[in-house]
Amino acid sequence: MTRYEQLPANNQSQHVQDDEIDLRELFVTLWQSKWIIILVTVFFALGGVAYALYKPDIYQANALLAPEDGSGGSSLGSQLGGLASLAGVNLGQDGSNKTVIAREVLQSRAFLTDFIHRHDLTVPLMGTDGWNKHRQEWIYNRDAYNPETGEWKADEDGNSLKPTDWDLVKKFKATHLSVTENKDNGMVTVSVKSQSPVAAKQWTDWLVKDINEHMRTRDIEEAEASIEYLQGKLNETNIAGMQQVFYQLIESETRTVMLANAQKEYVFKTVDPAVVPQEKSEPKRALICVLATTLGGMLGVFIAFIRAFIRNGKEPEPKATENPHS
Repeated sequence: MTRYEQLPANNQSQHVQDDEIDLRELFVTLWQSKWIIILVTVFFALGGVAYALYKPDIYQANALLAPEDGSGGSSLGSQLGGLASLAGVNLGQDGSNKTVIAREVLQSRAFLTDFIHRHDLTVPLMGTDGWNKHRQEWIYNRDAYNPETGEWKADEDGNSLKPTDWDLVKKFKATHLSVTENKDNGMVTVSVKSQSPVAAKQWTDWLVKDINEHMRTRDIEEAEASIEYLQGKLNETNIAGMQQVFYQLIESETRTVMLANAQKEYVFKTVDPAVVPQEKSEPKRALICVLATTLGGMLGVFIAFIRAFIRNGKEPEPKATENPHS
């Protein structure tokens, strides 16, 4: 075997030796900085535990809703839809469109503002620090709200700490309300989170009831306005054929009013009502502690490598030996 044929084997052994040296240096670097890694990891672990314990328990109540098909009177409405359009009357949307509108209305600023004020949720949303499980009552933030007088306090500049409608809706949508739809079957889930399990269930029930009432009232008002309009048009025409059309349109709108008043759950039918949650939904304290400890360990190793890099960069390079033949 020639000298040239031995070079690949020698190079391979040299690479293995270099890898062993690199692994050895890596272990030495970590061992020299073991206390830094341990201290950073412990610090982050303790911080994660403190943060997890500081976070209050949050409870979530869920209500599973099925969209009402709204089929009452739909056959007549489809037959007279074209004529109603010519007369300037809208016979309403089908059940699917009504459900989409109701879901968006449920998350709208106008509806939530009215909902918060109707049920006096301003103080529970913005004037409390937590929930007393033993007394089953809110723990008030007395720096912002005085429960004895029912008045909001002022800040250092003299401005009232009473939240605006914008603040209330923003807080409610960001931390309390969640509306999701199952694309496969069309089911809608309304979820409410709160530090109070009782409030979570109660607010969910109110939301379902109020959106049904809101959509019912809106459709009744539109139908009654259409009936009044059609009756006026009926009085203006002497054509028997047009009078018959107007009578049928009035009948359709009257049926809409009757069905709206007869249905208890107008847009959403409750499949699985909300209950008072017995277990918290968040925070995931064990997960928080694990993530904090892992992050601390990774940061400690990173610091160890940075120190080793800086230390190696400061070491003086060996002087080049002079060539005796020069």
